[in-house]
Amino acid sequence: MNINKMIDHTLLKPEADEQALMRLIEEAKKYEFASVCVNPYWVAKASKELAGTSVEVCTVIGFPLGASTTATKAFEAADAIKNGATEVDMVINVGALKSGDEETVLKDIEAVVLAAKGKALVKVILENCILTDREIVIASKLSVQAGADFVKTSTGFSTGGATIKDIALMRKTVGPNIGVKASGGVRNAEDAKAMIHAGASRVGASSSVAIVDATINDTTGGY
Repeated sequence: MNINKMIDHTLLKPEADEQALMRLIEEAKKYEFASVCVNPYWVAKASKELAGTSVEVCTVIGFPLGASTTATKAFEAADAIKNGATEVDMVINVGALKSGDEETVLKDIEAVVLAAKGKALVKVILENCILTDREIVIASKLSVQAGADFVKTSTGFSTGGATIKDIALMRKTVGPNIGVKASGGVRNAEDAKAMIHAGASRVGASSSVAIVDATINDTTGGY
């Protein structure tokens, strides 16, 4: 499997302008990444520019805090899909999880899954850096129960990103049939390979080009 097909080429900085978006898109076309991951405002433009290619358009929902209402997240997902998103990465309601309100967390995810059903993949961002291991396990199980396609480590906007330990825990919890996405702090080929070895099936990165170039030039025997 080619590592490029496991990468969501990511540009989520608030100051990212159209020039930066177009550079991201051209790189995604050249390297045939799995997707570009952009903020909702840029979805329509990205979808138009990537039409006819193998690159999916991914966006973020309830980002980066996860604290918007369920109805808002469902609307945001539906709107993004209408604009051309084929993958949506939603942030869980972290406060509800930490309050022990598993029902709210579940319904939050279910609403986005329903909005995306048959139209887009749903990845559930847990924000592991501010969760306990027990909370990671609970959130992962709720994501599976809700019908999500992936669980994802991080937004990249909190206190930390993906770790090998968390990827292994998430993979153990969700089993082999749900995707696990490592995101946040994956800056080079070594990071990406380590995440994949730990159980990640997708990697979110802004340094995607450097990761792939380093992998192509690696003579140690793949990853």
